[in-house]
Amino acid sequence: MDNKKENEFNVEENLKNVKNKIVVLSGKGGVGKSTISANLAQFLSEKGKKVGILDSDIHGPSIPKILGVEEERAVGSDNGMLPVKTKDGLKVMSMAYLIPDKDSPVIWRGPMKMGALRQLLGGVLWEKLDYLIIDLPPGTGDEPLSIAQLIPDITGVIIVTTPQDVALVSVRKSINFVKKMNLKIIGVVENMSGFSCPHCGKKIDIFKTGGGKKAAEDFNIPYLGAIPLNPEIVEIGDSGKKINLKDKNTVDSYKNFVENVEKTIGGEK
Repeated sequence: MDNKKENEFNVEENLKNVKNKIVVLSGKGGVGKSTISANLAQFLSEKGKKVGILDSDIHGPSIPKILGVEEERAVGSDNGMLPVKTKDGLKVMSMAYLIPDKDSPVIWRGPMKMGALRQLLGGVLWEKLDYLIIDLPPGTGDEPLSIAQLIPDITGVIIVTTPQDVALVSVRKSINFVKKMNLKIIGVVENMSGFSCPHCGKKIDIFKTGGGKKAAEDFNIPYLGAIPLNPEIVEIGDSGKKINLKDKNTVDSYKNFVENVEKTIGGEK
């Protein structure tokens, strides 16, 4: 990390040219939150928006792998760190770029993680962006608290869940966490919602369906849509290749999700 003192990193000043700062949160792991974040950034970029994505998972960063830029490294300049750029122009920053190798664990307590996030937000040259997507680790611990405290004008929070009851218990806690932080909830998106058999076309609700919509209705917050379970997404994420979904149902689901996000926040400020 940079040797500058923490108080030299002015997050608010550094992000003043970022129109929308969107936080993506999940109450538990394994719901595909980072995949949702990466695809949200990709689809917004394909609409002509200038987009950055911050992987704020200190211990298990995965965004560089999903976006196919895992082997890159962040470089410094006189004014700060330069984010890694994908071939499509997405600006990416992650703890993965700052550790010696991908197998090195980060064994830090809360204050050190707070300092690292302050540098990633305030010491990276994000410059002018329409959207900065901030992908959080699961839960409501140090990193979500730090992000809420460091960014004074977060546009809103997207909560990711899967349909089954065990995930919905966590998503309800996430909703209450966001409310206690006095942040706007953009809405809930239900991931892994149904699977279409590639042989017969029949839809199979492996993890049930509709739970995310029910949670949104119970808390009177927007429902942003459902993303189907699709092996193609797993293959793309594991291969480290550019996100290029071919399944029309999945593409349409993501387009609907992105449109609902833009509609909820009122488009560009």
